[in-house]
Amino acid sequence: MGHCCSKNLSAVNNETSHPDPHQKPPHSAASPRSSVHSVSGATDATPARHSYANSYSTSPFNSPLPPGVLPSPGGTPGRKFRWPLPPPSPVKPIMAAMLKRQGKARPKEGYIPEEPEERTGGESRLDKSFGFAKNIDSKYELGKEIGRGHFGHTHLAKAKKGALKGQSVAVKIISKAKMTTAVAIEDVRREVKMLKALSGHKNVVKFHDAFEDANNVYIVMELCDGGELLDRILSRGGRYTEEDAKTILFQALNVIAYCHLQGVVHRDLKPENFLFVSKDDDSQMKLIDFGLSDFVRPGERLSDVVGSAYYVAPEVLHRSYSVEADLWSIGVITYILLCGSRPFWARSESGIFRSVLKANPNFDDSPWPSVSPEAKDFVKRLLNKDLRKRMTAAQALTHPWLKNENQAIPLDIFIYKQVKSYLHATPLRRAALKALSKALTEDELIYLRAQFSLLGPKNGRVSLDNFRAALMKNATGIMKEAPDILNLMDSPASIKMDFEEFCAAAISVYQLEVHEEWDRISKTAFEHFEQAGNVVISVEGLAKEMNVGASSCSLPGNWIRESDGKLSFVGYKKFLHDITVRSANKRQRQNAA
Repeated sequence: MGHCCSKNLSAVNNETSHPDPHQKPPHSAASPRSSVHSVSGATDATPARHSYANSYSTSPFNSPLPPGVLPSPGGTPGRKFRWPLPPPSPVKPIMAAMLKRQGKARPKEGYIPEEPEERTGGESRLDKSFGFAKNIDSKYELGKEIGRGHFGHTHLAKAKKGALKGQSVAVKIISKAKMTTAVAIEDVRREVKMLKALSGHKNVVKFHDAFEDANNVYIVMELCDGGELLDRILSRGGRYTEEDAKTILFQALNVIAYCHLQGVVHRDLKPENFLFVSKDDDSQMKLIDFGLSDFVRPGERLSDVVGSAYYVAPEVLHRSYSVEADLWSIGVITYILLCGSRPFWARSESGIFRSVLKANPNFDDSPWPSVSPEAKDFVKRLLNKDLRKRMTAAQALTHPWLKNENQAIPLDIFIYKQVKSYLHATPLRRAALKALSKALTEDELIYLRAQFSLLGPKNGRVSLDNFRAALMKNATGIMKEAPDILNLMDSPASIKMDFEEFCAAAISVYQLEVHEEWDRISKTAFEHFEQAGNVVISVEGLAKEMNVGASSCSLPGNWIRESDGKLSFVGYKKFLHDITVRSANKRQRQNAA
């Protein structure tokens, strides 16, 4: 589901030039950028989910079209747009380079079609019945069109009866004729399911109802006429103050943490997909457009390349990603909020992708010297190309720059994954993590205390029942349909963790490594480990502990001290890296055999 407006996209070729990212676009009525700001509504249902060529937009700045040239009415912000002829895939150069490094054959030359070529006769066999009510005319009076996308359009409507009688709403209309594949049909089903389940959150556009007839699907939502976040950025001269940016990020991170807890990755976060309920300065912000969103199970990786070019995470281009990709997009949005320009820019989409993969954001030019060190650290910890070192949404809310005692911290699905890994770890690894937890900074403890409190400890301890109860308390229908999430804490162990052990279980070594005080933290942790946990270990034993197998026993000799056969400081830091649940399960099967 998306906010529909017409963006000016040159359809000459794939090397379309983009305007200077620092240039302020005109705001007059004669501006070639014409935008509809009144609804959350009408973009396409994205039937070509796996088509790389049209998964990106050129937001957030002004159009490359000359004055007086009207944009195509089919343009949409950050969704798929039509070309006169299908262009070469902008991802192909990047994918070819990666395949070449891996010693694999290059992909065949030629266009990647937007839709399957062989669909004659197949479309007639598709079941386009969604089971929605068929009486929209009796409940809503459709008014003028207020937005248009390639696969759908949005109309203003007024409720005739029921609890919404007399109220204005937005109705997104998706043509069934455009649903030419089973994937397209499933996209619409999933979008409705997600909206229905997630709209209980205050920062998700509210879903009212869904209807269908022989020709269309109708999604009824609340009307958001306060405009896009993008337009507010432009109206402020291209950037926000740090304090005003925090207000935006509090809302964005809260709703993203909520989506991730439900197992939903949005995959298209950008300023165009955040709308304001009204034009008031303090208006509530709503997340829209779940047309590219997908479910992701714990430990699962997605591979389809979708999103918007300027906001796409490196791991998406590498075709292996999960919820961390959304936090990269939030990092890009934060960068734009604070300085008014994009962190990654090029004159073509392929160039943007190369920049995302290889370049580092510029924090030297104006206005960055006047931005607080805490704000810069916040952005850097979101725009880390190593997804393991990136903050989660809940962690970002406790960052020194953003933390606010008056803002509640949401439950983080990340702690469930971490604790499960800890429960499957060996005694030596647990001892190493416990030593590390004793060296944590106060900033790190704020996040951990909040998460521990959300688990509802009894007598200062939490058990597996606490983890399950906390998850059920926040569960929607989406989560209840995904048993892998609810069973995330299933374990044969009967545990009762106090806060100290919870810290050891929930921390991430990778995230701590980017902390400016990592050297001090790791040295202090090693001192604790020396006193309580360090034991004599052989190279073979260390290889088994690290789950690298007997063939990898040629570990560096400086990892184990010759003097006493215990882990050295270097070995301890290498050993700290957390083991995956998959690896732990593999080791358990090997031991059982």
